[in-house]
Formats: sequence, C-alpha cells, structure tokens
Amino acid sequence: MLIVGDSLSAEYGLKRGSGWVALLQERLVQQKVPARVVNASISGDTTSGGRSRLAALLRQHRPSVVVIELGGNDALRGLPLGMTRENLTAMVRAAREAGARVLLVGMEMPPNYGAKYAQEFREVFSTVAQAEKTGLVPFFLQGVADGPDPLRYFQNDRIHPNESAQARMLDNVWPELRKLLPR
Repeated sequence: MLIVGDSLSAEYGLKRGSGWVALLQERLVQQKVPARVVNASISGDTTSGGRSRLAALLRQHRPSVVVIELGGNDALRGLPLGMTRENLTAMVRAAREAGARVLLVGMEMPPNYGAKYAQEFREVFSTVAQAEKTGLVPFFLQGVADGPDPLRYFQNDRIHPNESAQARMLDNVWPELRKLLPR
C-alpha cells in the first residue's frame, strides 16, 4: 500500500510513528491484513509534486492500493483548481494502469477562502473520484477541523493536526480503504 500525501500524512510536527499512516500499519497487523504500508508523503507537497514522483514510486513499490492525499497545499498556494483536478486525475489513472486500486482523500478549505472557492475546491475531489470511479474520503479532517472545539486537535500553527487527531483521521479513511483491501 502506497500513501502519497503532504504534511498531514508525513507526520509534520509529530513524534515519528504517531501519525495516521503508522496507525494504519498497526491496524492492518491487528486485523491480520497482509499489507505493508509505504509512506511516500512529503510536507508541503502539491498535486504537481505528487504527480511528478508517482511513476517512480509505482515502479519501485508495485502497490496494490494507492492512497492519494494531496491538494490542500495547491489551494493554500492559490494554484488553479483545474490544474489540481488534472493532476489528481493523472495520478489516479497512473496508479490504476500500474494495477493498483485507488483511494482519493479529499480536503476542504477554511471559510475565510470564501464559500464559492471552498465549494469549487471540495468538488475537485468528488468530480475526479466520480469520473475515475475510484474511492473517495470526502473530508479527511472531518471531526477534527469541523468540531465544536477544533483548536484542541491542532498544533500551535492551527494548520497541522496534533497527535490526538491522528486516530480520528485514520477512522475517516478506514471505511473506504477497507473496501480496497483483499478479503
């Protein structure tokens, strides 16, 4: 299983081994799912960066499942949404052509980006997932960023989830990811 993500998957600001990807590996072991997780996430990565790295990662690791958790940095940098959609589409197709099942992990922007932009950004993920017939987690930080006291789940920068949020993040991914695992 290959995880291609940004700081949210790369354990930015967290103790090594405490992020949601490490928790995923532990869950797979507990549930006796014979899968090895490769975390190829890089803090600050965009869909362009992920797209440029993906072919080599697919050749090297030959995953049966690819989780794509990218796009948030595209929006934070103001990159065109069409470019984000194109990059995600290309990544999904490349992973599928390499024989992998794909899970796309969606993100949402804070309200200060404006309702129209937030809606259009959210739709990038659902549009790609629907067009490419792939799995989708609509909002990776559901129950973390949109709860009654979201700051308790974030590091001091108010961008990166803290250690207490990681299990919830895994729980957000798990139902869709489980559908892609061997039975």
